[in-house]
Amino acid sequence: MSPPPSKQTAFALRLPSFFISLPLSLFSSNFISFIFPVPSFGNTSTMVLSKTASETDVSIHSTFASRYVRNSLPRFKMPENSIPKEAAFQIINDELMLDGNPRLNLASFVTTWMEPECNKLIMDAINKNYVDMDEYPVTTELQNRCVNMIAHLFNAPLGESEAAVGVGTVGSSEAIMLAGLAFKRKWQNKRKAEGKPYDKPNIVTGANVQVCWEKFARYFEVELKEVKLREGYYVMDPAKAVELVDENTICVAAILGSTLNGEFEDVKLLNDLLVEKNKETGYIYQFSTNIKFQ
Repeated sequence: MSPPPSKQTAFALRLPSFFISLPLSLFSSNFISFIFPVPSFGNTSTMVLSKTASETDVSIHSTFASRYVRNSLPRFKMPENSIPKEAAFQIINDELMLDGNPRLNLASFVTTWMEPECNKLIMDAINKNYVDMDEYPVTTELQNRCVNMIAHLFNAPLGESEAAVGVGTVGSSEAIMLAGLAFKRKWQNKRKAEGKPYDKPNIVTGANVQVCWEKFARYFEVELKEVKLREGYYVMDPAKAVELVDENTICVAAILGSTLNGEFEDVKLLNDLLVEKNKETGYIYQFSTNIKFQ
């Protein structure tokens, strides 16, 4: 079958007489790069550049000059026709430029910078279905090592050959949801075994707590007791926090790196006061340290 007929497109340039170099990159890939002398005809010269365009040409290489960025795309529906991957990338990339700069984000808890090797490891593993631990056992093993490193870092009560129990999460908010559910279930089981009511659990936090704690309380039907802040003291007061603890308290949350000012709360004092209260009341409190590195 013969190829489709071609159309001949031409245009003329009137230029002074000299040698002209037209590099290929100035035009589309169908142009020819050449150097030639321009004959002199008085003060001006005329040359003709030709381009052969096939009937099958449906796009050009320049994203910003293409029709795909001149015509708007639907925002909430799939478009009728596909567009080249380069144009799709450019459209999305340009819109993402309106986001904030993570390197300047000190108001929330994000990783503002990582070594390039970390980024490469993430990209190399991004196509793994992480939850399928049978398919990716080495990834699971690396997770378990990290869990144990953190457990030993914070002096978890583990034996020499005992492994810590934990799991990797997408972020600290998910970690708090899972930890809160574990606190609630452990408290409920204890109350059931004692024949006591287990329908009114509560948690104690500072008013400066990150919003995910409030979401946990709302989503999983737990009362949130907040220690109010005061002038000149913008973290949770350990003494006031312990005053709010009762037999229905499933955990007390302390923050290392407050949302408001990055300050560490006095975890040591809070722990000592809770231990003392447990001796007096017989409560078995559960203590959570919400660690935020900024």
